Amino acid sequence: MIQFFNVTKKFDNGTLGLENISVSINRGEFVFLVGPSGAGKSTFTRLLIRELLPTNGQIMLDGKSIIRMKSKEIPDLRRKIGFVFQDFRLLQDRTVYENAAFALEAVGTPISEVKKRVPAVLEMVGIGDKYDCFPEELSGGEQQRVAIARAIVNNPSILLADEPTGNLDPDTSLEIMKIINDINKRGTTIIMATHDSEIVNKMRKRVIVLNKGAIIKDELKGGYDYGIQ
Repeated sequence: MIQFFNVTKKFDNGTLGLENISVSINRGEFVFLVGPSGAGKSTFTRLLIRELLPTNGQIMLDGKSIIRMKSKEIPDLRRKIGFVFQDFRLLQDRTVYENAAFALEAVGTPISEVKKRVPAVLEMVGIGDKYDCFPEELSGGEQQRVAIARAIVNNPSILLADEPTGNLDPDTSLEIMKIINDINKRGTTIIMATHDSEIVNKMRKRVIVLNKGAIIKDELKGGYDYGIQ
């Protein structure tokens, strides 16, 4: 489903984001990206949504080159990919319902469909009773649930999560991971960048370890303890 072939990304200032990596991620997999800050995790995800282009190499999604896409094709690519951030990135002047609905409205989804899908996804992530609240009225865990709802309301085939538990306490982190794991069980491919060794070690999913832009380990049912601090 996702294939990186000899991908290198070198930034204009000379920083090496990724160096000659090749990896395949199958449909429906759950993959943790781990490694120290600056290892290349964010570069990996930014390349996948074509926020960046590689210096060398090829990236394929469902057999189609992301690099060779025309500009008009990029919105369709990004509709296939939901994104959850560490800092939530909610619209502070909109309610829970409006934040989740925004992703549908942005692609011209009919109002009747919005009214059907938004309540369903809010219930799925456990905040169906918070639909008329504003972000400032919610806990960090509740805000992350809204962010997840917004990311999946378009039924993306891939969910990218960048440190989604980084600002949360351990108990709330486990609740969020249960939601993400349930989304994966419904068939969505999950790629999650994290420094949370406890979650990685507990879940025993595929682990891709990055360091200095290179993949140094790729292990099914892996753990976090590879000597990286």
